[in-house]
Amino acid sequence: MVITLLAGFAACNTSVTTNTKDMRDMQSKLKEKQSDSTAQTIVKTEQEWKEQLTAEQYYILREKGTERAFTGKYLLNKDEGVYKCAACGNPLFKSDQKFDSHCGWPSFDDQIEGAVKTERDTSHGMVRTEIMCARCGGHLGHVFDDGPTNTGLRYCVNSVSIDFEKDTLAK
Repeated sequence: MVITLLAGFAACNTSVTTNTKDMRDMQSKLKEKQSDSTAQTIVKTEQEWKEQLTAEQYYILREKGTERAFTGKYLLNKDEGVYKCAACGNPLFKSDQKFDSHCGWPSFDDQIEGAVKTERDTSHGMVRTEIMCARCGGHLGHVFDDGPTNTGLRYCVNSVSIDFEKDTLAK
């Protein structure tokens, strides 16, 4: 179990940003995408979240847990649609922003503007950037500056923290 967790952390953290300048550059890029609007913020007690979410969703979304690598239901999803926060339904990512990063979790190169907020995360002896739903604050995963597209970003997301709404108008 411990080996599996360590392997999972290593897979998603293959290029953890440790250079302070690189971290500041990525934070600056991410700040541009964040919205200052708090009108839609959802606030609930931890008891209310426990009643609404499954035990696994609560662990990941509210306690900042991580699902095991290569086990998430959306890792290989190639359908067209929108990925939403599993806690509040906030649209987070579009299917055309998803790519296979081979890290074990669904990965996206961008977010729907203003949908995700970030915070510095120094847990587990690493320096990373945590991503959270901008509406309810639910933990989604982390973002890294090693993405292969023109954004240079890789949003590494727990499948448990998101739901998928298939685009019924797509081919």
